[in-house]
Amino acid sequence: MVKRPVPKGPVAEPVTSSAPKFEVTSLGESLIRLSVGVGQRLSNARTLDVHVAGAESNVCAALAGIGRRSGWVSRVPDNPLGRLVLRRAKECGIDVEHVVLSPHGRMGTYFIELATPPVPTRVTYDRAGSAFTQFQTSEVDWESLLDTRILHLTGITPALSPSCRNLVAQAIERAKERGVLVSFDVNYRVRLWSSAQDAARVLRPLIEDVDLLLCGKKDAVQLFGLPQDDKEEAQLLDGLQALTKAKHVVVSLGKDGAIARSGGSTLRQPAISVSVMDRIGAGDAFAAGVIDGLLDGSLEQGLITGTALAALALSQHGDIVTANREDVTELVNGVGQEVVR
Repeated sequence: MVKRPVPKGPVAEPVTSSAPKFEVTSLGESLIRLSVGVGQRLSNARTLDVHVAGAESNVCAALAGIGRRSGWVSRVPDNPLGRLVLRRAKECGIDVEHVVLSPHGRMGTYFIELATPPVPTRVTYDRAGSAFTQFQTSEVDWESLLDTRILHLTGITPALSPSCRNLVAQAIERAKERGVLVSFDVNYRVRLWSSAQDAARVLRPLIEDVDLLLCGKKDAVQLFGLPQDDKEEAQLLDGLQALTKAKHVVVSLGKDGAIARSGGSTLRQPAISVSVMDRIGAGDAFAAGVIDGLLDGSLEQGLITGTALAALALSQHGDIVTANREDVTELVNGVGQEVVR
């Protein structure tokens, strides 16, 4: 840490590099998540469950769990909460050597009321003025961040502050100069933006130069005005493809799985049926699986791994999925439907 103030379908080209330290790195904010159980309300809470959360670190943790070399760069306060986040990341197998410990700022938090349909799960953010929102490009160890095969970023970071917006733009530009592939998950968060129009205005130029674009169907409709009719999935992919130079475009469809466009061909992967324990973090687990497949040169395999990791995330409490390669393989092969003795 730094202390200072696809098998049968179209196959993607294998990611190559001259022995980088990491297979995947990411840049983003982690948070402390405080939650009440299903059916409980925050206004009546007597106790809160504590978890570490954050889209980018969630992806790194999932990839580390299945054996990928993952590094995460961020800025956290030099206090017990900041150290809690770092300890959890290390436990997940993430390299945090170049996370900046800051004497200023606070740890961002969010509160969550978990619920089952038709009641929505509700999130309340308390992250304004966090140490990460003050992160400057001069504080980033760019050599470490870009010593990787793939750099993963999300649309959450540009929403946090002007300096965070600049961080993402710089990261993409520097990655392209270094020949590092960029993965970008749109991850539109309504409560972090003034409007969908504002989010689209900021995110459109950022996604233009990425190599892998991930986007939820709802986000594609809200931000970019793309078709929401289930029969217009080809137009949905065409519309996203028109916004980016990405060779690989993936759209998550929730309970309906995912579709993707790669090398001019369209792929579809159904979701795995699961009893949902906690919805938060499933999208990050899916993104991790897609990246895993891309690292091996198969977007098709990435969709398979992604839907498996997402199912495992939905069946666990907390934002970070706990899973290894064997867990994924067993789920894909149908093991786990009954008691394993």
